[in-house]
Amino acid sequence: MDYTTCYCRSRQCTTFGKIGSLAQLKLHDQQYGHPRFRCQVCGEIVSASTGTAYAGIRTDLEVYRRGVKALAEGLSIRATGRLVEADKDTVNHWLPILGRHSQAVMNYFFRHLHLEECQLDELWTFIYKKEKQLTALEKLAEVYGDAWVWIAFSPVCKLVPAWVVGKRTLPHARRLVFRLKSASDGQIPFFTSDELPHYAEALLEVYGEQVQPQRQGTRGRFPKPYRVPPPDLCYAVVIKKREQGRVVEVSTRIVYGSTQQVETALQASPVSHAINTYGVERNRLRRDDPPTFKTNES
Repeated sequence: MDYTTCYCRSRQCTTFGKIGSLAQLKLHDQQYGHPRFRCQVCGEIVSASTGTAYAGIRTDLEVYRRGVKALAEGLSIRATGRLVEADKDTVNHWLPILGRHSQAVMNYFFRHLHLEECQLDELWTFIYKKEKQLTALEKLAEVYGDAWVWIAFSPVCKLVPAWVVGKRTLPHARRLVFRLKSASDGQIPFFTSDELPHYAEALLEVYGEQVQPQRQGTRGRFPKPYRVPPPDLCYAVVIKKREQGRVVEVSTRIVYGSTQQVETALQASPVSHAINTYGVERNRLRRDDPPTFKTNES
């Protein structure tokens, strides 16, 4: 850990936010294996672990590091506990700390991204137990049961700039698109997805332009405003027909934009030569598509 990046966290202190020799911090004591510093200006105590993935961790740091690496590789909580010789409840305590810190790091670095192409998809999973096995009270809590991991994937740079975990509803699709927009530099990428209608509604709400229609006559209320897609919004869907769980036919449909816009976007793309969602599906290792198929564009 780089202790030179520590700084006084009191906003009233004149050295607030200053690091290195400008911080005027002096070693005070140790807490859970981490040094604590005292500000020589205001007397504030600063822990070196504050704001890091080690904050609130009382486990030995080497054990914690090995456990975090195992969890990042997809090892289960119980298996990680056996590997690092820690209780499963201790390992379970690490997860929300790691999750919050990782989300903060992602939000900090994933800003002003230049995305020319983006594929949207969702992956089914469940929390604690499946939806059909929930009790009435558990269904009201909306914590356990079926969950969907909404993913926005950039096939050009192999990056997931935004993702959301929740139900398969329009509000969660809207959250995904909002997060994607906040991570981009303002340019609207070329979107593709499956035929789920929530994506079209979310894209229109986030990127759409509000139009106020004129009032008919001279009296009465104005008509309600509505949103229209901007000229540079280009979105197409991949429609898959399945029989007995296997894909037998694939077609495409343009939702927003023109055929010329789609062709221009595909010609400019270094990875996509047709309307597809292969990148996001390959990213989550879904292999339910046949190796080759004929695409009928409409």
